[in-house]
Amino acid sequence: METLPELLAVDERLNERMETLPAVIQADTDARVVELWLDGRNALTVEAYAKDLDGFRTQVGKPLRAVTIGDLQTWFANVGGAPASRTRRLASIKSLMSYACRIGYLQFNPAAAIRSPMVVNFLAERILSEEQVVRLIALETDPRDHALIRLLYIAGLRVSEACGLKWGQTSGRKAGGGQITVLGKRSKVRTVVLPASMWRELGRLRRGDMPEEPVFRSRNGGHLDPTQVQRIVKTAAIRAGLPKDVSPHWLRHAHCSHALERGANPALVRDTVGHADLTSTSRYSHARPNDSSSRYLIG
Repeated sequence: METLPELLAVDERLNERMETLPAVIQADTDARVVELWLDGRNALTVEAYAKDLDGFRTQVGKPLRAVTIGDLQTWFANVGGAPASRTRRLASIKSLMSYACRIGYLQFNPAAAIRSPMVVNFLAERILSEEQVVRLIALETDPRDHALIRLLYIAGLRVSEACGLKWGQTSGRKAGGGQITVLGKRSKVRTVVLPASMWRELGRLRRGDMPEEPVFRSRNGGHLDPTQVQRIVKTAAIRAGLPKDVSPHWLRHAHCSHALERGANPALVRDTVGHADLTSTSRYSHARPNDSSSRYLIG
């Protein structure tokens, strides 16, 4: 699912591209607008946006063309949850209404007048140290779960990408090691090179030559689902004495942060993990800087 910075960045780029195009009405119902807006997004993103939209519709109780600035202000004032969650829900509705305006369905975008609140970036609190990641992996004894947790970190995968990985998306490399082809957000495909030890560990999970077989099999032989992966990682975190709110995405955060700290080019990190742009990647440098002017002061 898109993060808040990625969602806002994509929406801004779409605005820039659409400014020079004539206003041609592309939809005649709210349902059609939503269908076009969600087209091409992955299943987890569609599920999250649909949930945001359902909550919005339930409270406002109006079609999009009848929604006013006051309706949006009242709705947002009553949205529950943590500040980041509230801001993400607002970003979802702003994105939808902006899109509806761009395709000519709305003549005026009332959401443009609603300011998104400032969200404090607590990313640094969700980045595990290298020692913590090593302990998390080392204490996992189940072969499948060990390989899963390690790959989430080594490849910087999203949960949906790990769950959907098939053997047909893997291949060895002549120089040793292997690679996986990942289908990411907005159907973007990227290739991630794996070190030899990680490649060998994955190979030990393989049971046949069927390319459609999942790399990480559930008990019934199908793909693991995100809820199962969340449970696997949280159980491993508790075992390792780590914070109880550790999630699979923390391993992706750790990948980005540790790679940058060890001198990886930010563009390479961006391409490896599938960030929309360098803005998303650079957040990790700001979250865990290697230096600060405070170190130069007395006291």
